[in-house]
Amino acid sequence: MTCLTCLSNSGEKRISPGPTIYEGAYWYLEHAYPTTLKGWLVAVLKRHVEALHELIAEEFAELGLIQARATQLLFEALDCEKEYLMCLAEGEGFHHTHVHIVPKPRDLPDELKATRIFALLNVTAEEALPPQEVKAFCELLRARW
Repeated sequence: MTCLTCLSNSGEKRISPGPTIYEGAYWYLEHAYPTTLKGWLVAVLKRHVEALHELIAEEFAELGLIQARATQLLFEALDCEKEYLMCLAEGEGFHHTHVHIVPKPRDLPDELKATRIFALLNVTAEEALPPQEVKAFCELLRARW
């Protein structure tokens, strides 16, 4: 199976229209795409690993720092009610370990709360945020990092 995350990491077929928000020793922080939710971030492990138990201590440590900074930036930029952190890594083409860092808007309808928020991801091109809006948001977060 083709790993779409590895293709994105290599630059061969980027998933996000925006620039990488942060590059650490072990992780990238990217904006998920396509989505209707501005600020849907994804921490993506640089190496291909499919299970959390395969991570080394240094990868977990850096992930914690990224999550802490990203959630604070999302709150400051979007005034979200809270942030969701999710690691499933089981979608077709996306078994590569990655962690979703998702702002929960204050006005999020009940039918989209918790894991149902994934309805806002992998939407059609017509429904998705304009690529320029995602790019501008990534640049804002990158500058504030």
